[in-house]
Amino acid sequence: MSDAEKDLCFSEAVKAGKRIYYFDVKQSRNGEKYVAITESKRIADGPADNPRFTYEKHKLFLYKEDYEKFADALNKVIRVASGEETPLTSKSETPVTGIKAEETDNVQDEDSTFDIQF
Repeated sequence: MSDAEKDLCFSEAVKAGKRIYYFDVKQSRNGEKYVAITESKRIADGPADNPRFTYEKHKLFLYKEDYEKFADALNKVIRVASGEETPLTSKSETPVTGIKAEETDNVQDEDSTFDIQF
C-alpha cells in the first residue's frame, strides 16, 4: 500500500462529462484530517483515429480551520449562480467574498490554470 493510500480516510467521486471531481478526506502525519478536492479532466492527445488520453489534475487542500468559511462561500456562490440570491456589493468589494479590491490585484484572470493550496 502506498503512502498516498495510507493517508486516505474517505473518498467521494462526482463524474461530470469529461471531468471527475474527487472529494477526499485525508489524514496528515500529525493525525489531523483535511479535505483534498481534485479536478481530473481527460484530454485526448495524438491523432483522432488513435488518440492517447492523459489527465490534467488540479488540487485544492482545505484544512479544518477553513471548513466553515469555505462552505459558506461555496453555498453563497451556488445560490447566486442558480438565481436564488442576488449578490450585494460595493465598489470596493468583490461579489463573492467581500475582499477589498486592492487585495485582489495579484489574482490571475479566470482563464488561467493554477493550483490552490491552503
